[in-house]
Amino acid sequence: MPFLAGWRAARILHELLLGKVLKAPLQFFEVTPLGRILSRFSKDVDVVDTSLPSEFSDVMYCASEVLGTLFVISYSTPIFLAVILPIGIVYYVIQRFYVASSRQLKRLESVSRSPIYSHFGESITGAQTIRAYGVTQRFIEESEHGVDHNQACYYPSCIANRWLAIRLEMIGNLIIFFAALFAVLSRETINPGIVGLSISYSLQITQTLNWLVRMTSEVETNIVAVERIKEYAETKQEAPWTVPSGPGSTWPETGALQLERLSLGYRSDEPALRDLTCVVAPGDKLGIVGRTGAGKSTLTLGLFRIVEAMSGKILIDGIDISTIGLHQLRSKITIIPQDPVLFAGTLRMNLDPFEVYSDEDIWRSLEHAHLKAFVQGLQAGLLHEISEGGENLSVGQRQLVCLARALLRKTPLLILDEATAAVDLETDELIQKTIRSEFASCTVLTIAHRLNTIMDSTRVMVLDRGQLVEYAPPQQLLQDKNSIFYGMAKDAGLVN
Repeated sequence: MPFLAGWRAARILHELLLGKVLKAPLQFFEVTPLGRILSRFSKDVDVVDTSLPSEFSDVMYCASEVLGTLFVISYSTPIFLAVILPIGIVYYVIQRFYVASSRQLKRLESVSRSPIYSHFGESITGAQTIRAYGVTQRFIEESEHGVDHNQACYYPSCIANRWLAIRLEMIGNLIIFFAALFAVLSRETINPGIVGLSISYSLQITQTLNWLVRMTSEVETNIVAVERIKEYAETKQEAPWTVPSGPGSTWPETGALQLERLSLGYRSDEPALRDLTCVVAPGDKLGIVGRTGAGKSTLTLGLFRIVEAMSGKILIDGIDISTIGLHQLRSKITIIPQDPVLFAGTLRMNLDPFEVYSDEDIWRSLEHAHLKAFVQGLQAGLLHEISEGGENLSVGQRQLVCLARALLRKTPLLILDEATAAVDLETDELIQKTIRSEFASCTVLTIAHRLNTIMDSTRVMVLDRGQLVEYAPPQQLLQDKNSIFYGMAKDAGLVN
């Protein structure tokens, strides 16, 4: 029964933990070490799965065995009841002292385990960089130091178990002593068979008492795993995935964008963007520029509601995006990010993960992305296996795959988040040429790294320290030699 109940509880807790962590906002992953999350899903779930059910079962078995033994001894020699209370008090004091200490020692061991997972994961991810800089030995030593620290926290638990064993042996021996003593004192009135039963039962109680306390302690200690899982299962969640009153399937039709006194921030008291107000007409090409930390990427995160607005509104085709579901919003906006994101799997899966489009549509998007010849040259074609992160493709090819993905979806609103910052000039020219021709009717927001990519924009938004300081066509801003945009263009060598 405990095993069946434990299995069901573990399943419910794991489903709850997984669902909550997957729907946690971005800030949760920024402030929570990856090792800590892995520890919850590995060690803590394993404890709930395998350790707690057997420990509950052992506690119930040992408790019934101890009570049965004390009953047999008390039945054979009723005077034994007089010593049960003082022995029980001593036993309780020892148990509480041990359990309280053991629980804290276990918590120390759990806390010291998370950095090992974090360090190992980071070392695997950055193995190439570590080898390139020749610091392999340092990372090995750091890993060994983490394991040593974890073992140093685990060792006191073993010592506490030895401490407990000695004292419980003493209590068990006292029970045997008093059982034998009272049997001898009552030898005239007691049946010899009952005496033998009483003594034989009392001889087993030492081990049972020891195991009962150990298991009680293990239950109290390992129940911390449930507490840790429950902590993550109560994290703040993102907005609903969909809402019944959301927009129709054809939204957005024009891609018109309107920002009304928009403030965005990663912390409640520190807005990264303040009081941003502007209107982007359907089909406009808006270039967004600013120094590092001006708030360009924050605006992108706000459009996808990865960061929620602190105040103000974002309207797309007249609909406030805070009133619709996240999937209803994000599925209707296309982004080509600065760092191309590819998953382990086939090229076709990376282009069309939900299998919505035909092969003909995919080949057409590859042609427009200038990748058709490359893919035709692959032995497996669209079924070519992409490694994790697209490691078997060049940076330029990865970016073109992301462009092909955007061309396939072709939503009325496209965001380019410094999409050409990490590619060569030839790939940059290909991407810009395709965007101008294929997204001519779409509203395009370009966060610019190279100013020459936004010189033909309809308007330019200049951000400085989280505020909108300039918003006008680029040629108009270049005529004003006191404008920030003119200074940036001059630094880039675009004006004399």
